[in-house]
Amino acid sequence: MDVAKSPADGTPRRPVLSVSARKIKDNAADWHNLMMKWERLNDNGFTTANKIVNMKISEQFQDNKLEIACDNSATESEKPTPKYNEELDNCCAELLQTLKHMTKIQLKMEKLTSTTKAICDLETFHHGAGKCTAPFFHTWPTPYFFEVSLKLSEMYKKELQLKQTIVQDIAHSADQDLMMVYLSSWLYQPYIENSSKLLLEAMLLETGHRQC
Repeated sequence: MDVAKSPADGTPRRPVLSVSARKIKDNAADWHNLMMKWERLNDNGFTTANKIVNMKISEQFQDNKLEIACDNSATESEKPTPKYNEELDNCCAELLQTLKHMTKIQLKMEKLTSTTKAICDLETFHHGAGKCTAPFFHTWPTPYFFEVSLKLSEMYKKELQLKQTIVQDIAHSADQDLMMVYLSSWLYQPYIENSSKLLLEAMLLETGHRQC
């Protein structure tokens, strides 16, 4: 379920949020929605990648049977040429499309981080470096929103790079063990730490999207 962005009259803490506070609250909602979309795409991508691996293993099994059946004396020209697998090709195109959607999401995450940094810089400019300002919401100082955004953004950036490698290699690998590693890596997303969900929930709680 998508998290709604903030109306002009935000939290119980203040009757009217400042422009910067509203933007940070909206960013928190965007983070939630982008992370949920990423998870859906990850599930879809795993299903597609699983099909690719199963087809590759099946192909290898058939090729091995053909090789055994072929007369050892047959010349190269007499040996059967590999068949074009349209279903495999379609799955590869589908996985590539999923990766493109994930790339767009990751770029939006980077933009959210840049926006939060700009808000921090603006606050520093208005109030002076080193001066403590009242929190926009409950307890978080403004720079902490940037720290959390940057941490999340870096996780997803590294995970996207891993997925790019998987998409490039998974249909071309002949090593079954490696293909299973690719599948497991896609599903479990090693670069997205468990703390990512806690960071998101804490940000939603701080900005009033979640209630204690």
